[in-house]
Amino acid sequence: MSDLHVAVEDQLGVSAGAIASYAEHCLRLELDTWPKPGLVSLLDNGSHDDMDASMFMRSAAAIRPYFAELARAGAAQASMSVLRRIGLRAERAMLAATGGVNTHRGAIFGLGLLCAAAGSRSTDGSRADSCAIPTLGELVSRNWSADILAGPRPTNSHGEIAGRRYGVGGARHEAASGFANVYRIGVPALREAEVLRPGDAMAARVHACFALITAVDDTNLLHRGGETGLAFAQRTASHFLASGGVGAPDWLERATSAHRAFVARRLSPGGAADLLAMSLFAAAFDPDAGT
Repeated sequence: MSDLHVAVEDQLGVSAGAIASYAEHCLRLELDTWPKPGLVSLLDNGSHDDMDASMFMRSAAAIRPYFAELARAGAAQASMSVLRRIGLRAERAMLAATGGVNTHRGAIFGLGLLCAAAGSRSTDGSRADSCAIPTLGELVSRNWSADILAGPRPTNSHGEIAGRRYGVGGARHEAASGFANVYRIGVPALREAEVLRPGDAMAARVHACFALITAVDDTNLLHRGGETGLAFAQRTASHFLASGGVGAPDWLERATSAHRAFVARRLSPGGAADLLAMSLFAAAFDPDAGT
């Protein structure tokens, strides 16, 4: 699948600019994917009245330079406090580009950490031994997990509020785990879809999105629909996969039906959308993952 390959021959020597460029590309691939249940795409705004595709494109372009900064900071083995300051500046750039709408806060955090890990790996002395090369997720966990868990929490974010109310870990625990759902669910689902529907990159992204919805206690879904909304979303996505996913002849019709059902309930799995972009990024930089 051409979407899953970084346009450099030596990924361990990739520049900060190339890392940032691919991170933005993954955000645009996520946006281009349809149908994604309840989420903004190039075709419609999903369950959202306050954002659209053009806003997401402006946001992705605005935060791209900060992905490069994060990659350079990772190459310098920077602390989490340094990464956090870059991330906060990226958030301000995002809000300026969107008129105050949160389009990519989760991606700034998660994809930003993967960019930092990619930068870190580019200067890792172990790279001469290919067997010793850690995944980007492993590097995030190894280098910054303690500080991720102990760091300041934005008390007014919907994700934090939902996480406290329903007792789920959210993006912070996902990152500290080395992005377990990216490597155990998202990337394998992309690989599986290559077999189910060879050469169809869009279908692969849809398949991975549904797989992530089934596995993640998405705080965006909890914020919008509570436990009932999360259960509906996971049940719907699980049924899609159990019926063959994108390998079924009528996959597009069934995925579209799921999308409409999410929109009718105003549900939006934003966490799964962020993890889809991260899965695309990880699949490119860790080509042996998920196989």
